[in-house]
Amino acid sequence: MVRGDDGLIIVDPGINGSELDQLADAVDRLGIPVIAGFCTHPHWDHLLWHHRFGDVPRYSTPAAVLAGVARERAQAMAAESAPGIPLELIGLLTPLPTDRGPVPGEVIEHQAHAVGHAAILLADRGVLIAGDMLSDVLIPLLDIRQDDQVNAYEAALDRLDEAAGRVDVLVPGHGAVAEGPQVAARLAADRAYIDALRRGEEPVDARLGPHADWLYVPHRSHLEQVRGAGR
Repeated sequence: MVRGDDGLIIVDPGINGSELDQLADAVDRLGIPVIAGFCTHPHWDHLLWHHRFGDVPRYSTPAAVLAGVARERAQAMAAESAPGIPLELIGLLTPLPTDRGPVPGEVIEHQAHAVGHAAILLADRGVLIAGDMLSDVLIPLLDIRQDDQVNAYEAALDRLDEAAGRVDVLVPGHGAVAEGPQVAARLAADRAYIDALRRGEEPVDARLGPHADWLYVPHRSHLEQVRGAGR
């Protein structure tokens, strides 16, 4: 939850119904209205919503707005993996206006991990909300539907590195919050992973171990994915 001038903006609220309920309870305790949502990227686990948050605009970058078959696919994936959620609310997104509307801070858009992926830099609060980047449990996942993802990922890390120099706290979409020197360590880990792919090597990364995030471990190696999609 991010506090804006007129109320709360909820970013990527949760994965299952119980988490959404807990978040709605927290909003009720605060007594501050929800005025908007924000979706960092168009993967199903970031597209969820709850009726208790209200019928408010849910923003994303224009490139990330889903329609038709893509939204139906996200609903089907959520139905398989996320119990107790209102499927009809999945992926109802509005393109973020150029003035960012009620969303505070700076929206950093890039094309790594997913089309129209965005982070939110709250420099005045020392916080970077990174979406599915810079996680301690989630390896860099390439979007093989897009060309040149290695370069796209490197460009995204450059932009996030610049933003990270202005914050003390990093909030990823999966895994633990990073503080202080941990932020730079997250960037270094992702850069090492992408550097290995560029050299044509399989990355060696602790996040590929037995406790890797089950949502995103690929069925074929990342090196195979890069070769299949083209560099």
